[in-house]
Amino acid sequence: MSRIGRAPIPVPSGVTVTVGDGNTVTVKGPQGELSRSLPDVVSVRPDGDILVVERADDQRRSRALHGLARSLVANMVTGVTAGFTKELEIVGVGYRAVPKGPEALELALGFSHPVNVTAPPGVTFEVPSATRIVVKGIDKEKVGQVAADIRKIRKPEPYKGKGVRYAGERVLRKAGKAAK
Repeated sequence: MSRIGRAPIPVPSGVTVTVGDGNTVTVKGPQGELSRSLPDVVSVRPDGDILVVERADDQRRSRALHGLARSLVANMVTGVTAGFTKELEIVGVGYRAVPKGPEALELALGFSHPVNVTAPPGVTFEVPSATRIVVKGIDKEKVGQVAADIRKIRKPEPYKGKGVRYAGERVLRKAGKAAK
């Protein structure tokens, strides 16, 4: 039995979870509403103030999807209550981020032109300083993907460490050319 899959999901007060047709789980909370369709081999059952994720049989695919489905539903509950954030740091001389509203950024990353980034629905940006970007949202998958897309524009390079990195990320540095 999956250790992650059999763990119950606590549902805080103010959050409602409904399981609809086609194994669609909808979670409503103070931050917003999320909905996701789960595979047929797993089912979500409310049991008081907790949710229990069960699988239909012990097939390999069912066992694999059991823990995944439980994690997805738990992330939905966490998202509508607290939300998710990812912090990015910009390192480099002249590299900076300029906010253009809550859903748009203009990045100066050493290219000949500024790079404009627009957030998908449900994701917002905060720029506490010119070298920090905070990506916020209720959907963990979207927040992580937007942060990864921003990082991909200018990955940290190994010689000087310049580029966009996650907060706290260590960049392995290489030695430059050896002098004779």
